[in-house]
Amino acid sequence: MRAIGIIPARYASSRFPGKPLAEIGGRTMIEHVYQRAAQASSLAEVWVATDDLRIQDAVKAFGGNVVMTRDNHASGTDRIAEAAAALRGEVIVNVQGDEPLLDPHEIDAVVEPFRSQPGLAMSTLAVPISDPCDIEDPGVVKVVTDAVGFALYFSRLPIPYYRASAQEHATTPRLKHIGLYAYSREFLFRYAAMPPSSLEQAEALEQLRALEAGHRIYVVRAKQEAGEDRAISVDTPEDLERVRRLYAATQAGS
Repeated sequence: MRAIGIIPARYASSRFPGKPLAEIGGRTMIEHVYQRAAQASSLAEVWVATDDLRIQDAVKAFGGNVVMTRDNHASGTDRIAEAAAALRGEVIVNVQGDEPLLDPHEIDAVVEPFRSQPGLAMSTLAVPISDPCDIEDPGVVKVVTDAVGFALYFSRLPIPYYRASAQEHATTPRLKHIGLYAYSREFLFRYAAMPPSSLEQAEALEQLRALEAGHRIYVVRAKQEAGEDRAISVDTPEDLERVRRLYAATQAGS
């Protein structure tokens, strides 16, 4: 089974234009993500899929693989589907380009179910929520799974909802969804061709398109807690400054 990682990267962003080229410790963010993904033992290759020549040049400068895509994709999934059509791989991993502290072992974790569960269409990652503030934060996506690990629902609301009398009996922590996905090649193309669903549009969560269409998503539970530094995604300049500080501290301690 050949797995490849694709990092969708676009220059235009309403909240943070040029984010992939932001510098962290003397290297661009896209290089940090690429090098971490390349450490995943499950991936045969890593590629950046972009529509911007500046990002293409930056990736080529550090020796990375890059493929140019159209500039009118509505989502990162659409972009990686276009890129994957020209690449060889039975499992395609969608590596978020704004998580420079990505743990390569997490990529291996979302790929592994495809070896043990023949016919699996899609997998993703979740971590236990340790910060109570995350439960009410709509920017933190929550997921609930069934008894064998498949997603029942994703939401920006606190799910499951515990009534006061039930809270004291709750033994399973709420799960924070981490936007790392792996797809079978065949399902990726089907998924990208599906029209946006009503639940997806209501919650602004693309993965609900798959659930609403009747497809199953296996949720791998990572060992780290959601409050740890790894879970940072760079959505704003303020996030970037936090990552820079953490990276500098890591380098000073090594």
